[in-house]
Amino acid sequence: MPPAPDAVTPLEGEICIDASQLRPGVHVRLPVPWIEHQFMFNSFVIIDDEQVRLIAAMKLPQLFCDPRRCTVPLPQPGEAPAADDGGGDHQAQRAVERAAEQQRLAALAAAGIAEKHERSRVMGELRGRLDKAQQHYLSAARAVGGAIKGFARNPRESIKQVAEVSAESTAALLADPDSAIVLIAEKAHDDGHAAHSLSVMTLALLLGKQAGLPEAALRALGIGALLHDIGKLAINPAILRSDERNRHEEALYQTHCRCGFEQAARAGSLSQPMLDAILHHHERFDGSGFPDRQSGSAIPLAARMVAIANRFDNVVNPVDHRRAMSPSEALSTMWTREQKSFDGTLLQLFVRAMGVYPPGSIVQLSDGRVGAVVGSAPAARPLSPKVLIYAPEVPRRQSIIVDLARDCALTVERPLRLQERPAEELDYLLPRRKINWSYLPAQP
Repeated sequence: MPPAPDAVTPLEGEICIDASQLRPGVHVRLPVPWIEHQFMFNSFVIIDDEQVRLIAAMKLPQLFCDPRRCTVPLPQPGEAPAADDGGGDHQAQRAVERAAEQQRLAALAAAGIAEKHERSRVMGELRGRLDKAQQHYLSAARAVGGAIKGFARNPRESIKQVAEVSAESTAALLADPDSAIVLIAEKAHDDGHAAHSLSVMTLALLLGKQAGLPEAALRALGIGALLHDIGKLAINPAILRSDERNRHEEALYQTHCRCGFEQAARAGSLSQPMLDAILHHHERFDGSGFPDRQSGSAIPLAARMVAIANRFDNVVNPVDHRRAMSPSEALSTMWTREQKSFDGTLLQLFVRAMGVYPPGSIVQLSDGRVGAVVGSAPAARPLSPKVLIYAPEVPRRQSIIVDLARDCALTVERPLRLQERPAEELDYLLPRRKINWSYLPAQP
């Protein structure tokens, strides 16, 4: 495999160095393809003498260094201390030791490269699951979009289509007990109703699963979630898109709950929990919601679940994308500032199901690198998810995945907002970010 076109050319700010200048604290970039060496990154600051020995053993014709990234003064070429070979016996002994050391370093290098190939295999499996998830999502989006648009004309057929999507999605979730969800901030297509409905269904099912609902109840919850905003079809889209509705517009907006409920009830084939989700998904636990200002446990269970899912998706995917929060920010906001609005037990279950850093979140790590969360953190270490690292020198198909629960040297520094990240970074980390919500089994 030949190196990338610019691999043997110094990048801006880099200089050529040789192996004698390598020290802990010196930055180095290896001008070889990522898969052909044992280090996690092509470009890094050396942390110990072992790394110095491993790099020197590669016998590369050139190395690059960015002095601005060094944490120690860069030595001049040839500053390595001269070895004292002593007499003939000592020279023979040193030759044996050097041969043994070369074998040890070669074995370490081989093990590191083998681990990289394993990472590549894992990434291939991840891509396969994403492809399958994308197919499921696009099929569901078409079905739900058609069902919503045709609801007034043929509600029974629409409900049948929605029920099939709910059943398939519930089965997918239950088939993999370690499932997680991937959030892609951009909507999958122009049909905002369908995209939002699918998001809310997925989130509600995840919460329902965490709460231990049986499969039949999950399917009913999914149908109610998919139809929760059916009443919005009768409202002027300009009012729906507005973030600053006047009193009259707000009153008109609030009619969508009862209007949707009445349409769905006339269809005659929906159970009470499904109708509850449509009518009461804007009720609030403290009685501040609408349309009936219900409070506490008087709000039906399905409606309490859909309320949490609906609010989360509206915060992460608002009408004005400039106000969008990262998934972790949304969870924090709902838990710290809006907790009184929701069933506290269900909200706690939702946070537990999503994780502190939900899959799909963009995060900055403690070493300054940026990555996308691709696997949920274990329960024992909720701050340590699996992260795919942004490393443009590494081909996307061989992307680096770090399990922070195992690699204790790295931690998540803070979550980042998608709209504040450059396009090339998002294209690398979330190439399918137009999928919206989809199922993704956690990494093994």
